[in-house]
Amino acid sequence: MPHSTTTETPPQQDGSSLSHGLKQRHLSMIALGGVIGAGLFVGSGAGIAAAGPSIVVAYTLSGLLVMLVMRMLGEMSAAYPSSGSFSAHAERAMGPWAGFAAGWSFWVLLCTAVGLEGIGAAKIVQSWVPGTPQWMWVALFMVVFCGANLAAVKNFGEFEFWFAALKVGAISLFLILGLLAITGVLPGTQAPGASNLTDFLPNGSDGLIIGLLASVFAYGGLETVTIAAAESEDPVRGVASAVRTAMWRIALFYIGSMAVVVTLVPWDSKDIVDPDKGPYVAALEHIGIPGAGQLMKVIVLVALLSAMNANIYGSSRIAYSLVGRGQGPKALARLSGGVPRLAVLTSCVVGFLCVLLSYWSPDEVFPWLLNMIGAVILVVWIFIAVSQLLLRRRLEREAPGKLVVRMWAFPWLTWLALAGMAAIFVLMAREPDTRVQLYSTGGMTLALAALGYVWQRVRARD
Repeated sequence: MPHSTTTETPPQQDGSSLSHGLKQRHLSMIALGGVIGAGLFVGSGAGIAAAGPSIVVAYTLSGLLVMLVMRMLGEMSAAYPSSGSFSAHAERAMGPWAGFAAGWSFWVLLCTAVGLEGIGAAKIVQSWVPGTPQWMWVALFMVVFCGANLAAVKNFGEFEFWFAALKVGAISLFLILGLLAITGVLPGTQAPGASNLTDFLPNGSDGLIIGLLASVFAYGGLETVTIAAAESEDPVRGVASAVRTAMWRIALFYIGSMAVVVTLVPWDSKDIVDPDKGPYVAALEHIGIPGAGQLMKVIVLVALLSAMNANIYGSSRIAYSLVGRGQGPKALARLSGGVPRLAVLTSCVVGFLCVLLSYWSPDEVFPWLLNMIGAVILVVWIFIAVSQLLLRRRLEREAPGKLVVRMWAFPWLTWLALAGMAAIFVLMAREPDTRVQLYSTGGMTLALAALGYVWQRVRARD
């Protein structure tokens, strides 16, 4: 099978290369905080409303799948550290067309997410400062994080370190208060027992399926640590550490917090799906925490800004790696001070264009864009699994010493993960709301794969 031997951008003419300005503490906190996104605090409400207490099962199933994906990605990233991460691995395993499709589809996803997160953060700030235009706040956030990413990678690392520390602190405090309330130890509360868990599957298997699909997309963002590791002091150690702790992080933050919410609050409470509250605010108000709504707004704002910062970084590095491997305009591979500044600027501009589209064409072009990126994360996971299947054999044969992280029970769990992904695709095709996303993302992926194939043939002739 054809494969590329180039997985990272070569040094520039002036001898510069990506800096290694991220310290181990940065990587550790990026790995820890990367699993805590705004979707966990707000988006989980729809899943709870559909699945009821069985949302815990949904998050457990999707969490197990994510653990397998992270283990596979960690195995490859520890062996081949690269800012291109899974895109570089796909190219090495299957050929340039695969790296092109995986990388550019993920770049589109991240750039769009930058815009969406900017809009979400602006809405929160606007609620505190009424009368101010949303676009002004989005522009401000974009300037701040674009500037930080343009200056030096350590700025991205510092922002993420403190953002992640706040998120981890907030979710840890929530879990502690929740457990105290569940056991009846928290003053002014009575232990609810299993009173809210008796109707475990209120909407049957259909409700569980909706909850499962909602939970799958809440895990997006875990890949950033393997991209950032390439610019750390010790990439192999950073990736290995992040992957080995992924299991307890997912179990504690996602599954644990869902269990606390559905134990404390009835699944059919209107507050669960209230856009101004959500499940975490509902749980905190239920146990009598004053100012829970405003407190959670601050936490969600931090989560949105953290994701915005991380996605500007991730999109710029994916683009940098792609063009360095001959899969895009060469200008984006230019470095200055160890930073691909033109790639950073391009990603920010595209992100802000997505914001403008949400104002200019909220009912036509913008929904089409959202549908197009709807299932990208699943497509990326499939590229990761297939790449790992192919590269593991090659590594065992050619460089067994590079297998610092090993996929569990290879190849059986890799095949099981692929079967799980196929099952999710089937479930998406069954649901009207997700079917359009599946087909739109599939069309974009096929178009990018074809473009990547043609691009490579043209380059080969040149």
